[in-house]
Amino acid sequence: MSKPKGFEKPTGFRDYTPHVVTKLRTIERNVLECMERWGYRQIITPTIEYYDTVGVASSTSDRKLFKLLNSRGTTLVLRSDLTAPIARVVSSLLKDEELPLRLSYHANVFRSIEEEAGREAEFFQTGVELVGDDSPEADAEVVALAIASLQAAGVSSFKIAMGHMGFLNGLLEEVIPGQTVQQEQLKEGLLGRDYVGYRQSIEALNLEPKLKEQLEAILRLRGGKEVCTHAAELSSSTEAAQSIAHLCAVFEVLEAYGVSEHVLIDLTMIGDFSYYTGMTFEGYAAELGSPVCSGGRYDNLLQQFGRSLPATGFALKTNRIIDGVHGITMEEKKPVLIQYTSEHRAEALTEAARLRSIGQNVVTCLLPKDGAEALTGNKSIQAEQVITYGSENGGER
Repeated sequence: MSKPKGFEKPTGFRDYTPHVVTKLRTIERNVLECMERWGYRQIITPTIEYYDTVGVASSTSDRKLFKLLNSRGTTLVLRSDLTAPIARVVSSLLKDEELPLRLSYHANVFRSIEEEAGREAEFFQTGVELVGDDSPEADAEVVALAIASLQAAGVSSFKIAMGHMGFLNGLLEEVIPGQTVQQEQLKEGLLGRDYVGYRQSIEALNLEPKLKEQLEAILRLRGGKEVCTHAAELSSSTEAAQSIAHLCAVFEVLEAYGVSEHVLIDLTMIGDFSYYTGMTFEGYAAELGSPVCSGGRYDNLLQQFGRSLPATGFALKTNRIIDGVHGITMEEKKPVLIQYTSEHRAEALTEAARLRSIGQNVVTCLLPKDGAEALTGNKSIQAEQVITYGSENGGER
């Protein structure tokens, strides 16, 4: 194996140049401020967690985890999402806090499978978790906040596709009861948006026409509030009926928020079915074909840390917004340039300190002895103002 060159970095990881960092921090600041206005408090968890706790509980499959060993031989993982670490904290350090808990975060996460897919193995997420409330109001709140957060991040044109895991589970158990392997295969097709494969899996079941039509009909359940009525007619399953009733209630709350024009009901949208238990959603920007946010209800996670609580939340896929969405307004603050000769160093640096103390960005530069090219030696600096000490233009501003 050849030795990497000095400028190379591991595949799947990236450098963030100053302009990109400015955009990242602007999005981070705007979104976290938006979340704070909705009552969400920011939390920070470690980059590294124990595999046997957070790693196992994570929604990320084992093959996607970055694993390492500490000096005692214990297996650790780089965090692959923030939901499982926050569940750990809610079940320990925050166990005495009043419910519901509203928590927000912005952090980098790591998934090795992204490297294999030619995508980033390290990326940023900004999101929230709402813990201790299983109502439609709570699910609607996180969807409405996701919409507000996308707008704060500069995403002006987008749609939220909202589904429910319970409806699909109820329908599948009604049509092919007890056939777990076949049910998972059908879910895989929907999860990967492989509708051709989904139909092929249905054909392989050799069902009678009425049952086959029930499974195929879910592909047409996309649209507005009317989808709830069509879905209720499709299945007589109690679980499916309760799920649709919950989803309709969420949509009604979103109407009250005044954001329902951004939302469509899509019962093929199930999210990561190993993780979510109820309402799920994804957000798609007009500029991109891949989701810029995703979320949903995950009521079974916290019990893995010894505290059984309902929870719901979402995460913005911040890197995709940085790279593919151009609606964020960045105000690049130009610095004041203070140039000085060695004889006027103390005076110049004192003025630089004063300006910085009142919030001004300042760049300082020692002039050459002759000072003749005082204003031409720093053309690379886009300065808002130039102050020169000690040249023929000394002291002028």
